[in-house]
Amino acid sequence: MLDLVIDARPAALAPGFAVKRILPYRLRRMLGPFIFMDHAGPVQVAPTQLASLDVLPHPHIGLSTVSYLFGGQVTHRDSLGVEQIIRPGEVNWMTAGSGISHSERFEDPAALAGGALEMLQTWVALPEADEEQAPTFRNYQPGELPIFTDTGVWMRLIAGDAYGLKNSVETHSPLFYVHVVLQAGARFGLPRGYPERGAYVAKGSVEVSGQVYTPGQLLVFTPGLDPVLVAREPSTLMLLGGEPLGERFIWWNFVSSRRERIEQAKADWQAGRIALPPTDNHEFVPLPSDRTRPAGSGSPPPQALS
Repeated sequence: MLDLVIDARPAALAPGFAVKRILPYRLRRMLGPFIFMDHAGPVQVAPTQLASLDVLPHPHIGLSTVSYLFGGQVTHRDSLGVEQIIRPGEVNWMTAGSGISHSERFEDPAALAGGALEMLQTWVALPEADEEQAPTFRNYQPGELPIFTDTGVWMRLIAGDAYGLKNSVETHSPLFYVHVVLQAGARFGLPRGYPERGAYVAKGSVEVSGQVYTPGQLLVFTPGLDPVLVAREPSTLMLLGGEPLGERFIWWNFVSSRRERIEQAKADWQAGRIALPPTDNHEFVPLPSDRTRPAGSGSPPPQALS
């Protein structure tokens, strides 16, 4: 049933801002078009430390960033001039294409009440034909994301096509991304029709073929089989996958099908050719020391920031 179980690696974006890094993994760089996945929080810091959590303006190419919150709120600003607060149940979908920069700031002290700030960010690699498209940003409200309920099951389609549900979130290749909440004892299957499928255990625990899996584990399933997931307790899952795109290189915040494009992006950021957000341009993340090649076959792990 399972090809691989990926245990999230602990990381910290800032003091008190714990992150579980799930993708990429040395044995599994991508799952369908998904090339990066972070689960951040719940955040445990004092409101006076809020600014220390901010992710300063930084660049991307060749991918879409997908931000989804369980709790709290985040303010997004980008080089297109967009300023958007994202709240739980919404989706921020930013397609970098040929190049964009953005920041993520935590500006509302109420967002930290009770350790409420918790978010997932994934990156979706673009097909080669779309890697150099003009950058775009879109916020999708909860009413645009269909919900399905059944006995012991609640789920929201974040993007793609799954279980007969569709929405207006613009994607560039066949994929699915679903938020699922299960009550204890609920049984659940994966979407069909995709060669690569996974389930990330965000909360609780699930059983598959007699084995129990716990928070921070991404279950990568064997193609063509239809496993049944059984919730051992109230549990939250993120289901994701789709059609593979082929090899991609990743270095820092850059993704491309071509190594030389990564090198160009490095030079562009260092030379200031990727604009900063017009309302957040007084500081930025400098290009890291170039200690690695673009991550790909046989390369070191990527050094991604956000």
